[in-house]
Amino acid sequence: MTLIHAFILGIVQGLTEFIPVSSTAHLLIVENLLGVPSDDRTFSFSVIIQLGTVFALLLFFWKDIWKITTAFFLGIKNKKPFETLNSRLGWLVLVATLPALVAGFLLKDIVQTMFKDQLTLASIRLLFTALILTAVEYFDRRERTLESATWLDALSVGLFQVLAIFPGASRSGSTIAGGMVRGFDRPSAARFAFLMSAPILLAAGAYESLKVIDMTGTMEYLPFLITGFVTAAVVGWFSIKWLINFLNKHSLYVFAAYCAVVGIILLLVQFSR
Repeated sequence: MTLIHAFILGIVQGLTEFIPVSSTAHLLIVENLLGVPSDDRTFSFSVIIQLGTVFALLLFFWKDIWKITTAFFLGIKNKKPFETLNSRLGWLVLVATLPALVAGFLLKDIVQTMFKDQLTLASIRLLFTALILTAVEYFDRRERTLESATWLDALSVGLFQVLAIFPGASRSGSTIAGGMVRGFDRPSAARFAFLMSAPILLAAGAYESLKVIDMTGTMEYLPFLITGFVTAAVVGWFSIKWLINFLNKHSLYVFAAYCAVVGIILLLVQFSR
């Protein structure tokens, strides 16, 4: 890997982590095109640039996260845990986080086995993402906002977030779909999904980072890790901003069509080998 490779992959991660088109699938595709080997160093690089997009998410929503966190603990302190919207959202974040944490622990070995055939599985997940996005867009009621969020809404996002632990699945696509299934309008579904997914992204990134620290040669690889992290963070911040503005006026059909086309192309390439 070169610094140019690190820069390009950082852009890909930043663009595709939040836009519902599957960052994992796109990283695999671009790594293959660039001839980047699939080894421990590439794994460590992927983990670090994912942390870059987590940093972008926390930075973009820092005011919301601060208000939710302070209201959550003040609610507990004052023995009125559900009194305000922000304190209630704090509890909803916990509800949305639990399904993915439990599923990730129970299905860890299965998911690792799936990564042996990455591109084929990525193509299937892209096609599944296209199906989900098409379905929720077609049946979307588009009438609810974040202020009306309930326990069932958080559980819906949490269960859809379970889909994202599988290779090639789009976390943003799955979680936004989970919100739209509950009748949120597109911008509210995206905002709700991103807030609900912040803890699980942070936890997963921290867990995988511990593995990276134990790897030999990580310090020698530091310039590439820093380049990818910073690039993914910057591009990721603008991607979130763009997506929320885009969903104010446009549907998810364009992302569904894109996932379908890329998924079909990947399948054809795999079958032609």
